[in-house]
Amino acid sequence: MKTSKRYAESAKLIDKTKEYGIKEALEIIEKMPKTKFDETVELHVKLGVDSKHADQQVRGTVVLPNGTGKTQKVLVFAKGPKAEEAQKAGADFVGAEELIPKIQNENWFDYDVIVATPDMMGVVGRLGKVLGPKGLMPNPKSGTVTMDVTKAINEIKSGKVEYRLDKTNIIHLGFGKVSFGSDKLQENYETIMNAIIKAKPAAAKGQYIRSISIATTMGPGIYIEQK
Repeated sequence: MKTSKRYAESAKLIDKTKEYGIKEALEIIEKMPKTKFDETVELHVKLGVDSKHADQQVRGTVVLPNGTGKTQKVLVFAKGPKAEEAQKAGADFVGAEELIPKIQNENWFDYDVIVATPDMMGVVGRLGKVLGPKGLMPNPKSGTVTMDVTKAINEIKSGKVEYRLDKTNIIHLGFGKVSFGSDKLQENYETIMNAIIKAKPAAAKGQYIRSISIATTMGPGIYIEQK
């Protein structure tokens, strides 16, 4: 695979045989040649669990102290007073049954997160086949099925991220933008890693965290040493 000149220049800054401290790794990212857009800094954590087993799932949410650098659009499924509350709290879209055909037939996905009040889950459930594969299905574990729509919206808008295992037992998520600088990115990184460590399932045996790496959207990966 041919790599870009910028990627090759970035890769020269990394010793592939070494694991870096998070501070040093983020300082390397700051030195990398810049792209035309503000890249996201991504985290990839491989865990020593088996996601096929329900008692070894790792999933949760955490509010990043410095946000994600991304403006999240929120759709809320609610009726009556709760719909009014959602609008006041700054939801980008609020609705009920009338949104079903728009999502199903028009492929409407102009939002990043869906919040629903519990009474609306029967309606939202009809969209499971469409929303599930996109990771948009509201879930009580991630705080997106709730009566406290104001709290849910505020947290999402202020930088709440969800972490969850993929089929290969790896957690992937963005934890800020290159423009944040290393100090703010380090704060976000430590907040997420603490949450993942605390979420270790009781059924997990052996080494829990197998590897940690970070990378920018268009850049090479840097392996991070474990404390």
